[in-house]
Amino acid sequence: MELGLFTFVDNNFDPGTGKKLHPSKRLQNLLEEAELADDTGLDVFGIGEHHREEYVASAPPVMLSAIAARTKRIRLTSTVTVLGSEDPVRVFQQFATLDLLSKGRAEIMVGRGSFIESFPLFGYDLQNYEELFEEKLELLLQLREHEIITWNGKYRASIDNKGVYPQPMQEKIPIWRAVGGTPKSAYLTGALGLPLALAIIGGLPEQFKQFSDLHKRGALDNGKPVQPMSINSHGFIAETSQEAKDIAFPAFKQTMDKIGSERGWPPMSRQQFEASTSLKGANFIGSPQEVIDKILYQHEVFGHDRFLMQMSVGSVPHKKMMKSIELFATKVAPVVRKELGE
Repeated sequence: MELGLFTFVDNNFDPGTGKKLHPSKRLQNLLEEAELADDTGLDVFGIGEHHREEYVASAPPVMLSAIAARTKRIRLTSTVTVLGSEDPVRVFQQFATLDLLSKGRAEIMVGRGSFIESFPLFGYDLQNYEELFEEKLELLLQLREHEIITWNGKYRASIDNKGVYPQPMQEKIPIWRAVGGTPKSAYLTGALGLPLALAIIGGLPEQFKQFSDLHKRGALDNGKPVQPMSINSHGFIAETSQEAKDIAFPAFKQTMDKIGSERGWPPMSRQQFEASTSLKGANFIGSPQEVIDKILYQHEVFGHDRFLMQMSVGSVPHKKMMKSIELFATKVAPVVRKELGE
């Protein structure tokens, strides 16, 4: 199993100090986090595209390129690229450039996005939300297959026998499709022969087993090989369970309560948070052994090939974030790999 990290580069007011980092400092911290992940042997580092005040993540390919220059082996991916409000040609060019800079380590993870700010920002009609994504994914997949492209669409201008450059170092940049709560999307991902990234950030993970099954069925029904699957979830690690929860909860609550106020959810209680950290809960927050047990438990359910953890749910102090990454890489990853025979 591949193990890695992803982030939206959260930059909220620190719940403990009431202070907020300058975006430049937050990005310097990001580079240090990615370097540590690379140095300690994690497999993947991802950055998700967001266009909100509390995130410094509107340009993941730029940040991933800076990380590429400071790392040697870790794979670099978006988590996710909000493809419905992007131009697939520019997405392909940006990640092909990242692939060249990183010597073949780039990936693209596309999705419809958990927020909608990018659509009015870039002049897209939300009534076309699903159609925009599906059409642009079709074009992106064509771009991966052909250097010279001819393509006709409804929402994006046609392309008539044009070359798209640069081409990447890899023969084909891996393209993952991220899915949240829509079973149909899991089936379509398999039908297209794409790897599935399943976001599990709430509820009981066992309830998401149907998504794994639908991904496989979509592939088999359409004569495609079954592609890998990733579980992407929130988490944080400290030496003890109590320490991990005490560090993560204030930042986690701040973030979830803000989103909840926009979507009509009640404020998160400590009791709800604690429940989510249990073995069968969604969040990987605890001691190294608790996180090991939870990864292995979910692997029994899903048989997945990759696990990515979002540690920066809200603003956690940088030193504590670095310690969490170190524990993930040096205490959790070796045991998980050994238990799974890798």
